[in-house]
Formats: sequence, C-alpha cells, structure tokens
Amino acid sequence: MSDHKLVRHRAALSRRWVLILVAATVGLLVSVAVATGAIGGSPNEASSTTESRSPEPSSSVVPRAAAKAFSMARSVPVRLRVPGIGVDSKLMDLGLKRDGTLGTPPGAFPAGWFTGAPTPGEVGPAIIVGHVRYETPGVFERLTEMRRGDKILVNRKDGSTARFRVTRLAHFAKSHFPTKQVYGNIDHAGLRLITCGGLDAKTNEFDENVVVFAELVRR
Repeated sequence: MSDHKLVRHRAALSRRWVLILVAATVGLLVSVAVATGAIGGSPNEASSTTESRSPEPSSSVVPRAAAKAFSMARSVPVRLRVPGIGVDSKLMDLGLKRDGTLGTPPGAFPAGWFTGAPTPGEVGPAIIVGHVRYETPGVFERLTEMRRGDKILVNRKDGSTARFRVTRLAHFAKSHFPTKQVYGNIDHAGLRLITCGGLDAKTNEFDENVVVFAELVRR
C-alpha cells in the first residue's frame, strides 16, 4: 500500500474561521503497512457514534448557551495533552499542499495543527490530526478509547491553556465522510481530533476516519 493517503481538502477562508470543502473524501492519515487488527476501529463501527464511559459531571461542562459566548483570543497551539489516553505531544504546523491535500506529520509523532483553521479556543472548529500508525504506533493510536466527558488540554504560545471536554467520538466510513459536520463553521469554540480507524485485515488499510468532537470549557 502507499505510505499514507490523504483526504482531499479545499479551503475557503473567511475572516473569522474556516470552512473546509473536501473535493474527494479518501483515506485521511492512512498509515504505512505494519498495522495490526488491534489498531483503529472496527469496520463494523463505520458511521457510528460512541458516547458512553463514566462522563464527567454535567456541571463541569459549560452549557451550550454559555459555550457560545465563551472563547479565547487567537494564539498558536504548541502542545497537546490528552491524559485519558496518555497523549503528551508537541504540535507542528500543517497547511495545504499545492494539490489541495492537507499536509500530515512526517512520522508517527508529533500531532499537527491545521494553520488554516481557528486556533484552539477561538470560535470555530480547530483541527488537530495525527497518525494512528506510521510504521510504528502513532500519537493517536488510542484515540478510539476516548469517550464523552474526557479532558483535552492544548497549551498555547501566549502561555494560556485551552481546556476542552469531549462531546462525542464518531467513526465515519471514508466513502461517506460528513465534511460539513466535521469542518463546517460553528458558533462556539470547538476542537476536532482526527485519525484513521477500521483496519481492513485483507487489504491492511484503514477504511474509516475517527473523529473526536470537543468543546471549550472554562475549567
């Protein structure tokens, strides 16, 4: 198989945030071939959503009405921490390549932030991507273990920390990737963590995208 396949993206930038239009949804962040069946989601999970596992008390998550009004000034993210799955990674900048595809990290680590999207904490969907596997297990190897209420911390260049709580985790078949749902404009500060899932044992390729949706919280 090829080293890694990408989702086709075309970005239309606005002053406030980004709406990414995907020209063709193929394999985002598909990693090279030393994968095992234990990594990524199951093909049976395509287009499904998982939201159970000891969620934090509802009082710890800012209600949607309050979340809409709560955001942070722009500041570039430099570090991602996801305590529940053992992620502590620096963040590299990712942009669009000449052919319109989204650049990806050149190896299993670190994760990368798409610079054309809002910074984590700003109004809009901040985008962080990472490999589930790239010859060796990747930074998002355990992303499928995340559940509603889990904590995500993003350290920013201005010294602040954007704190997020997971609202859901979803598996999407790459042939039916919901572009607008994942990348479309939103009226609050959100975050999406994206990797591959659904390893096909016959082809040794991933046929899903795994997306963690999260919202900014005050503490």
